Amino acid sequence: MIGVAIIGYGYWGPNLVRCFAETDDCRVVAVVDQSPTALASVAKRHPQARLYADWREALADPEVDAVVVATPVSSHYEISLAALQSGRHVLVEKPLTETAAQARHLVEEAEARDLTLLVDHTFIYSPAVTKMKELIGSDDLGQIYYYDSTRINLGLFQRDVNVIWDLAVHDLAILHHVLESPPTAISANGVSHVQGAPENMAHLTVYLENGAVAHLNVNWLAPVKVRQVLIGGSRKMIVWNDLEPSEKIRVYDKGVSVTGDLEEIYASRVSYRSGDMWAPRLATTEPLLTEAAHFIDCIQTRATPITSGRLGLQVVEMLEAATRSMKMRGHPVELSPQRRAS
Repeated sequence: MIGVAIIGYGYWGPNLVRCFAETDDCRVVAVVDQSPTALASVAKRHPQARLYADWREALADPEVDAVVVATPVSSHYEISLAALQSGRHVLVEKPLTETAAQARHLVEEAEARDLTLLVDHTFIYSPAVTKMKELIGSDDLGQIYYYDSTRINLGLFQRDVNVIWDLAVHDLAILHHVLESPPTAISANGVSHVQGAPENMAHLTVYLENGAVAHLNVNWLAPVKVRQVLIGGSRKMIVWNDLEPSEKIRVYDKGVSVTGDLEEIYASRVSYRSGDMWAPRLATTEPLLTEAAHFIDCIQTRATPITSGRLGLQVVEMLEAATRSMKMRGHPVELSPQRRAS
């Protein structure tokens, strides 16, 4: 039985505590939060958990085998490093850390100590993303041309990170997981409409090694909430609308065929194909429950997590590159082969 301590009971913490409480082969030993009100809420919902105001107290608890870090990004590195150095396995909210240097140190620390380090890129564990990866991996879509994402809503404004680190982080992780092609360069433009606050809207272009391109639109100032991804291939195309109650994934047998015959250079070289649409059946399991069970399994079997520390490091490297590009008004930032392979 793996003893788990959840550090942080704010926006995401209650979901984490609930899911780990429902996961086999583990128990919630402790919950940490600086707010007496938050701890009082934990006491009502999970009376068996010990309550701490300081995360260091949880690390001193001998029944804690693993730590879940659900605190602001600025504290991820300090808490995760201390947990790893105390011999605890760690699950940390996305993004892994504020800098790639910090993320790399955590990865090296976990590997040196043979500890599990999993990053909470929850969408990776969703049935929709699992299905998209399956379709792309089976070559149903053919050659991938583009990934186009719109992830917008009104708020929630973050104080410690900009909209790229808050929203685009999801698609950067999904891109890596689903397309399995490293980025070669990133271009980003963004702006803040609130004085002294981080950028609240941005557009990113990610160039991938396999020739595909990704466009990401993220915005905290939209009047509606949109969570939609389009993936275009040479054979078929996918539309993923995460807000749909059913048929979240739709596969379209549509595309274009291009002839390379030089004799037709002055004729139309593109023909369009329009076929059926189908919506594959998706599992109904909650992604966070799947992730919690995966974390416990990785601890027990020493397996490498799907969203490992190395994936978290690669995402932070992309976030850093996008932020640098944004400061240069969209000038592309190259990602070296050494960093793409890190």
